[in-house]
Amino acid sequence: MPRFAANLSTLYPEYFFQDRFRAARQDGFEYVECQFPYDHPAARLAELLGDNGLRQVLINAPAGRWTQGERGLAALPDKIAEFRHGFEALALPYAHALDCSLIHVMAGVIPPGTDPEPFNATYLDNLAWAASLATSHGIRILIEPLNPFDVPGYLLSLQDQAYQVLSMVNSPNLSIQLDLYHCQRTEGNALERLPNDLASGLVCHVQIAGVPLRHEPDEGELLHEAVFHTLDSLSYPGYVGCEYHPRAGTSEGLTWFRNWRSRQV
Repeated sequence: MPRFAANLSTLYPEYFFQDRFRAARQDGFEYVECQFPYDHPAARLAELLGDNGLRQVLINAPAGRWTQGERGLAALPDKIAEFRHGFEALALPYAHALDCSLIHVMAGVIPPGTDPEPFNATYLDNLAWAASLATSHGIRILIEPLNPFDVPGYLLSLQDQAYQVLSMVNSPNLSIQLDLYHCQRTEGNALERLPNDLASGLVCHVQIAGVPLRHEPDEGELLHEAVFHTLDSLSYPGYVGCEYHPRAGTSEGLTWFRNWRSRQV
C-alpha cells in the first residue's frame, strides 16, 4: 500500500498548525509533509512529531515573499544570496531537527518578456550548490514542475524540463517530485506516463489531488485508485503526499483514504 503523507499546509485548515499533527494521527496517517515550517520552532515541531508517532518526510526550502507572489528563489539572479542563506540557515537545520530527508527547492516565477537564459543558468548553479551541500547532510533535493494555470510564469512546468535539469546538473542527490495534479493539468495523461516516470529512477516523491479543482483525489479526471494500483504494481518505495484542499472538513473527506486502507489490510 502506498505510504500516504498528510500535507499539513493544506489539510486540516480547520485547526491551528500545531494541532494538525494530532488530527492527522487520529485519522490514521503515519507520515506528514508541509510546505514551509519556519513560522514554528523546529524543536516544537519535532516534539509534536514524536508525541504523535509521525514521521516528517518533506519540507520546502524558503521560497521568498509568498504573499507578494514569489514562488521560489533558486532561479532568480538577484536573489542568489537570499536563496543560499535560507537553504543553509533554515532548510537544512529544520530538516535535521525534524529528521526529514527531502527538501523541495522551488525555482521561482520569471517576469513576462524577460530573457530566460540568466534564470536558467542561476537555477542550475543554485541546484548544483544545494545538492552538493545537502549530500554531506544525508538530505536529497527535489524539483517539481508546477502547472501554468495555478502558477503562471513558473520556470519549470513540464516533466521533460525537469529531466533536462537533472541531466544538466548531473548530481546523484537531485531528484523529481512528481505532483500528478500539476502533471495532469499541464500535460494530461499523467496516469499513462506514471510507469515510465517511476522506471526512470529519478522520481523520489509523488503527490496527489483531484483534477482540476485540487480537492480530494476521489473526484475529477485522474482516477486515484488506478494511480494507487500502479504505484503498488511498480513497488514504488517512496511516499505519496496528499497535497489538496479539502472540500469541507478534512476528516470527513478522507473516505477515499479509509476505504483504500481497509481493502489493503
